[in-house]
Amino acid sequence: MHNTPHSHVATSTGDRSLMAAPLPLPAPPPPEPTGGIIVPAPVVAPHFCAPYVVQLSVKERFTILKEGDFTITDTNGAVVITVKGSYLSIHNNRLLLDANGNPLLTLREKVISMHNTWEAYRGDSSKSSDLLFTAKKSSIIQPFKTEMYIYLASNTSHEVCDFKMNGSFKERACSFYLGDSNILIAQMHRQHTAKSTVLGRDYYGVTVFPNADYVFISALVVILQELHTDKND
Repeated sequence: MHNTPHSHVATSTGDRSLMAAPLPLPAPPPPEPTGGIIVPAPVVAPHFCAPYVVQLSVKERFTILKEGDFTITDTNGAVVITVKGSYLSIHNNRLLLDANGNPLLTLREKVISMHNTWEAYRGDSSKSSDLLFTAKKSSIIQPFKTEMYIYLASNTSHEVCDFKMNGSFKERACSFYLGDSNILIAQMHRQHTAKSTVLGRDYYGVTVFPNADYVFISALVVILQELHTDKND
């Protein structure tokens, strides 16, 4: 009998705690990416393969004397890669630099080629021993569409591609795949922001899915821009 009031108080305290304002629920997990690969697939370097989705913004700058300079930034607006054009030789070259100005890749258009072909070399080199990959535009004529096949330097036969890209660069809607498959590793898309509205088509986004090499994808985007400029469409 003497324990009854004490038990009643304990029960009342529990009731009051249940009636208190509930704590907010934990944040939901991030959405699952719609692409990506389990094992990293480095082309330029392993540390350019993030285990999460990398969002990039691309802006091309035009001047009266030259074109082809790019700035690639992350979601915070920090510069990730800059691209410089070079017209001092018979080759159409592009140099990719990191945020500190260190050379990452040299892109070089092949002058004599049956297809629109670009080669990528490590750093600022153009030696055959530093070749990383070759990108070739498909010879099949597809109005308003572009298809490109990418072959790593070790793939000398070029019978089966190591990566491929297809879509419409004019609409900024391109997809990048692992090998000749449907495994999506990156996508290009329009950016619907105030800045992109003012700056127009030459400001767009690239989503790089987990474990894909974002410097490699950035290089392919630059090559696509050059192919698009050459077509003048």
